[in-house]
Amino acid sequence: MSFIIREMKKEDTKQVQDVAQKSWHSTYEGIIPRNIQENFLKVAYSDEMMEKRLNESLIFVAVMENKIVGFANFTTVNNAGQAELSAIYLYPNHQGKGIGTALLHRGIDVLENAKEIYIDVEKENNSGITFYQAKGCKVIKEYEDNFDGHMLQTIRMCLTV
Repeated sequence: MSFIIREMKKEDTKQVQDVAQKSWHSTYEGIIPRNIQENFLKVAYSDEMMEKRLNESLIFVAVMENKIVGFANFTTVNNAGQAELSAIYLYPNHQGKGIGTALLHRGIDVLENAKEIYIDVEKENNSGITFYQAKGCKVIKEYEDNFDGHMLQTIRMCLTV
């Protein structure tokens, strides 16, 4: 199946919110309690936050058969040539098809002055860590993160571009 990667539009918000919710539930089941996931999603992917993300960062969506199946959210590049990949989520049944890689590459291509892209991933998110390592990301540190009262072990990774 073919897909396209394009910039997110405001009218894509509901579909992106749905991808975020389904991806989070699939990825973090057994890692982060469901009520904490719901609290995070309610705030981080609210309509107001999505509008802020659209205005202040770069969001790309993967579209297959006129439906959004994944997205990636990058910050803009700072003066030191650093950017963050704050989210890359796909519907679980669309993982492993090259869509995540295409989203990552689009961000790299658009972030022209980027030298380093930073990613935080939960230590128990094995598929995420495997994905990023396969793309050349290196672990630079590990830290404990108090995520709404739930302690997580987080790995900070860096992709040199």
